[in-house]
Amino acid sequence: AKDHAFTFLDHALKHGDSLVGLTKAQLGAFHWSPPGNDYGPLFAGISADVIAVTGWRAQIQALGEGDYDQRRMAWKGAEDVVRDERRIGDMCIAAYFGAEKDKDREALRRDYRAKLDAWKAGGNRLETDGIVEELRGGERPVLPLHWEIEFPEVFGRGNPGFDAMVGNPPFLGGKRISTVSGEGFRDWLAQQHVGANSNADLVAHFYRRAFSLIRDRAAFGLIATNTIGQGDTRATGLRWICTHGGEIYAATRRVNWPGMAAVVVSVVHVYRGGWADSKRLDGREVPRISAFLFHGGGHEDPHALEANAGKSFIGSYVLGMGFTFDDTDQSAVASSLTEMLRLIAKDPRNAERIFPYIGGEEVNTSPTHAHHRYVINFGEMSEEEARRWSALMAIAEAKVKPERVGKPGSYSAQWWLYGRRNQAGNRAIAGLDRVLVIARVSQHGAFALLPAGTVFSEQLVVFPLPTHAAFAILQSRPHEIWARFFSSTLGDGLRYTPSDCFETFPFPPNWQSATTLEATGQTYYDFRAALMVRNDQGLTKTYNRFHSPNECDPDIFKLRELHSAMDRAVLDAYGWSDIATDCDFLLDYEIDEATWGDKKKPFRYRWPDAVRDEVLARLLDLNLRRHQEEVVAGLHGKVDKGIPVVAKKPRGPRKARAAKGEASQGTLSLAARDEEDT
Repeated sequence: AKDHAFTFLDHALKHGDSLVGLTKAQLGAFHWSPPGNDYGPLFAGISADVIAVTGWRAQIQALGEGDYDQRRMAWKGAEDVVRDERRIGDMCIAAYFGAEKDKDREALRRDYRAKLDAWKAGGNRLETDGIVEELRGGERPVLPLHWEIEFPEVFGRGNPGFDAMVGNPPFLGGKRISTVSGEGFRDWLAQQHVGANSNADLVAHFYRRAFSLIRDRAAFGLIATNTIGQGDTRATGLRWICTHGGEIYAATRRVNWPGMAAVVVSVVHVYRGGWADSKRLDGREVPRISAFLFHGGGHEDPHALEANAGKSFIGSYVLGMGFTFDDTDQSAVASSLTEMLRLIAKDPRNAERIFPYIGGEEVNTSPTHAHHRYVINFGEMSEEEARRWSALMAIAEAKVKPERVGKPGSYSAQWWLYGRRNQAGNRAIAGLDRVLVIARVSQHGAFALLPAGTVFSEQLVVFPLPTHAAFAILQSRPHEIWARFFSSTLGDGLRYTPSDCFETFPFPPNWQSATTLEATGQTYYDFRAALMVRNDQGLTKTYNRFHSPNECDPDIFKLRELHSAMDRAVLDAYGWSDIATDCDFLLDYEIDEATWGDKKKPFRYRWPDAVRDEVLARLLDLNLRRHQEEVVAGLHGKVDKGIPVVAKKPRGPRKARAAKGEASQGTLSLAARDEEDT
């Protein structure tokens, strides 16, 4: 606005923390969370002052640009009135940030209120000045911005709020918010933004704040981290907004920051109310934009599908290495394999109670997924029954019982049983020759078929799905991108949590009878198995080569071709023949080339982002439709007059549910949902 005098925006320039401040109602009650509708005796005085400030600011707007003296006088008049209201708000905020617990904050608020009343009754204002100065100038200064008294003409009209907002707010990972700005600031965000998650990026709170400050039929557009539509950041920001009257009408998911910085951002525009015009996602017209920044699916997390219930389990927790035979055990607690063979030779019946025991490391590193450990397994026998194998019971009694008896959570009442077991899991794999497994934490998320008569470690997720068709679907890229999008991560790897990755995943229709899936899955699996044996390399090393742009081995090229053919079969099973399966070597995430150095870059041989997002959008939409069909069918609750009424299964405290027997018996361990906190 270089044609205007520098002073023509003096009245509009404000300085402060836009996330910290009180409304007029909060100011009147001198409370960050006013009880009920009682705004207290301060409210009338504040309302009168706001009216006065509005009058002064109206004068500024009416004056011509050249009337500098009059504009300056009106501006000063408004500032003189609003200064005392700022003091009230700052003192209230100081009480919140001045203590760590709610009880102490409330006591401090009452104390500051007494000091405020004494000052307003004509007392010394130095004490109130000291409180405000400490808040604004302390070790971690807080400069509140009380929007409603700073811009009373905006919030005092019939449809209050701003007409539009734009901004480039800061990004900061949720776990760093308290480190950088203090625990009080973290608590404040959670208190002001209902439903917020402490892991959400700070930018999500700016989205919430902007939404609260615009009027109905108004909009805002903010720059954001490119994870604004993912995980806890999405749940705190866009999901809440989209389920409380907001609508995303335009978004660009990946924008390279201009200049030298290797930063990719998103730009998202939100409207309060019903958006009647077309919406644009990455420059193309779409019917809707979800909180995930997809053109399909809903705003909420995907639903657990009844069709997938009981088909994924966490392996067993062996509580006591004294149950095991393991030559690699460094603690010298496990018995040796030589001792195991001696016991079997002495009494062949001992082989009935000694089972192969395998974990994620063996699955991923051994070319044949070979186990090297065994475990004493008495199933669900009573102590009397187990003593029929006296030599094995002697081992458990000597090496395990002293560590478990009398210790909470150690299953001390059944010390001769190796650990947590799950009857549902045991029933699910009964009668099967083999099962699918995946390591809970891995670099590449590779599935393998293993014999069912094995004790699977808690580091494995087990699926009673013995077919190559099931393998083809779960190993395919549609499932991989679903799992990577909705799971948590551990470093660069994938942490596969069944409740997030599997229970919500919508399989292709009629996949069990799809002969093409079975054939392509078996071709891929058999070739991969032979390749690993030929190269003496396990899944991790094989897929490291699979994703390396420098790999030249024809067999790896062939594996990529077979993977593409398997993807094609899976996409066709969904009816999505329009989606191409072409891959390229793309970075899994953005890196700073200037500081990365000689480290191996996180390349992955994968679909382009646009294809990935299209498939995710379709899967989310399919999950929503499947869930709605299951609700109508009565699988999740009831239908009232044609309207689905979802009745969620009671979750309750995990310990309480375990005590009631949900994690009681069987070969496998706790159900997947119960594992998430471990």
